[in-house]
Amino acid sequence: MVRHDHTLIGKAVSDDPATSTTFSTACCTASPPLAGLASWREMKSLEADMRRYMGERIRATVDALEHLVGGLSTAILAVAALLCLLVVFALSLGGAGIPLIPHALRAVRTAADRERGRLSRWGPEVFGAPPVPRRIGPALRDPAVRRELVWLPMHASLGLALGILGLTFPLTGLQSLTFPLWHRLVPPEEGGPGLVSWRIEDLGDAIAVSLLGAVMIGALFGAGQWLARLQAWPGRRLLTPAPGTDLSVRVAELTASRAAALDAHAAELRRIERSLHDGTQNRLVAVTVLLGAARRALTRDPAAGEELFDRAQRAAEEALDELRTVVRGILPPVLDDRGLAGALDGLVAGCALPCLLDVHLPARCAASVEATAYFLVAEALTNAVKHSGATTVAVTVVMDTRTRRLRLSVSDDGRGGADETGGSGLAGMRRRVEAYDGKFELTSPPGGPTTMNVELPCGS
Repeated sequence: MVRHDHTLIGKAVSDDPATSTTFSTACCTASPPLAGLASWREMKSLEADMRRYMGERIRATVDALEHLVGGLSTAILAVAALLCLLVVFALSLGGAGIPLIPHALRAVRTAADRERGRLSRWGPEVFGAPPVPRRIGPALRDPAVRRELVWLPMHASLGLALGILGLTFPLTGLQSLTFPLWHRLVPPEEGGPGLVSWRIEDLGDAIAVSLLGAVMIGALFGAGQWLARLQAWPGRRLLTPAPGTDLSVRVAELTASRAAALDAHAAELRRIERSLHDGTQNRLVAVTVLLGAARRALTRDPAAGEELFDRAQRAAEEALDELRTVVRGILPPVLDDRGLAGALDGLVAGCALPCLLDVHLPARCAASVEATAYFLVAEALTNAVKHSGATTVAVTVVMDTRTRRLRLSVSDDGRGGADETGGSGLAGMRRRVEAYDGKFELTSPPGGPTTMNVELPCGS
């Protein structure tokens, strides 16, 4: 019936020219709002894409500047090592510097290792080289030493220049960009910021300097990442092991890491077994004995039997509490419920010392890594409370999303002097970290402060 009515209406409209014209005009006038809505949606989508693109470009440029400035620090070390090497070479011409050659090569190795560490933080890991041989002949024949000697002048020149450029270019660009706002404070004959040395007479000249600053900032956005890659290229090319190089050192490190993992696993099993045997099992045995005594006492002395039942109930509750403690020692349930940040927040809240917590975790790590980080912080806080005499503790946990590494630091203002052989659990903490192929560093000079730095791979 509805179809029939629509047919009649359609026929009536088509039969009447005036009605047909009016209907067609109405349809045509109704379509532009729909077209405008589609255009508005396209504009909003384009605007969102532009914002996303600009955000990515800004992050990439800031990241490139961090690379360049970080390379500047290692380039300064390379300059110092190069000067040391040249002095030793000059002395060796007269024979006095020959015994110093291995020491100079070790200085070069120190600078190269710092660059390897920097490159490993910003990208794929660059494996270190074996120690420099003590004798001059083997040291000079070492392929890693030869590659480092080629890298040294390149990084001391190109790396230094690019690092200085990455430090000064954005500052000069921002100064030039904002020059119209403060150009009246500068005498006209002194020119403008950076390379602008001509006379600045009026606002028009200042705007020209501002346009130059805009060009500099735009060039930085376009070429920043390329400059960072160019600065890192000599290290990526020359500080990595040559093809066919014997990686026995790395194999030995991984073998030791695997052995540490097995030792840590065995120690954890022994700890759990000891906790269950010495605590929970004894409580359950006591419950069994008390229940048997209570059952026998019920027929002779009901009051004594009730007292024994109460004691059995208390023993059962204590056994349950100890069992919960053992379970929390295996994997704290709060990690599943609240994540590492929430678990650390609860851990710090229960610390006997005032504790500052700074956590930045944009994503979750593997459960085993989070558990290890939690236990490391818990053990460090316990050591600070028991042994350090500190008044404050600071805990920092940060995830590097580029390298997928979790970095945590625990520091206190105590008396210092912490020793891994002193029985404070530091050796066990180191084994836990090395089991994940991580890094554990402890700095605790006499008089303090004590700082523990740990780095763990997030995906282990």
